[in-house]
Amino acid sequence: MSLHLDYSGFKTLLLALALPPVPLLLLAAWGGWRLRHGRRAGGWMLGLALALAWLSATEAAGELLSRASGSPAALTRAQVEALKGRSDGAVLVLGGGVYRHLPEYDGGALKRPTAERLAYGVWLARRTGWPLAFSGGIGWTATELRQPEAEIVARVAAEDYALPLRWVESRSRDTRENAANSLPLLAQAGVKEVLLVTDDGHMRRALRAFEAAAAPLGLRIVPAPIGLRDDALGGFDDWCPSADGFSRVRNIVYETLAWWAGR
Repeated sequence: MSLHLDYSGFKTLLLALALPPVPLLLLAAWGGWRLRHGRRAGGWMLGLALALAWLSATEAAGELLSRASGSPAALTRAQVEALKGRSDGAVLVLGGGVYRHLPEYDGGALKRPTAERLAYGVWLARRTGWPLAFSGGIGWTATELRQPEAEIVARVAAEDYALPLRWVESRSRDTRENAANSLPLLAQAGVKEVLLVTDDGHMRRALRAFEAAAAPLGLRIVPAPIGLRDDALGGFDDWCPSADGFSRVRNIVYETLAWWAGR
């Protein structure tokens, strides 16, 4: 096996260095080195790194970061119910990754972010009566994929939810291409309002791209984020490390870096 550091590999390496826990491990190592050489500040640095490493794997930290990032509020049931009876809307779900092959399914399957987004998109589509769309191709770093994300999602939506997708956009490689490729399809079909489904960390960046692409088409974009919690700060376990907490913090840090980078 040979390693080839192409664009996707370079991007993966940069993300590995920028996302938790690597920066915190480096801070801890630096603090330990300074402490060993008799510098008191090293102890503070080491303690800070360990505290941040703990927090970076908690649901509470993920929720606080989500709120600080300015993610839109979740749609209320009343807001969803008010959309019933209209014929000019659509629910658009954005991709969050798929597996090329899982043996238990003997084929491609959805990664957790995509599965959660699709489940909520189906929930919205059934309660509003609006058709369902999905946007996602083969991402810049998803070099292992041979089948676009949207094709796998289309199969899952039809087979597992009995709700076929009305529109399938499978050429986009990132969020900006999601917007540029999917919105014209909806506009041509007479859609005027789009419920945009993605997770809370990604929503701010997605809204920037979609609102810019929607303006010339006369479309209105309504954020429909998932992943928000209103009970993630009160329990002791919310402040203890967990796989869910670590994943959420990493996702929000990643999305913040992507926002600053203008991606």
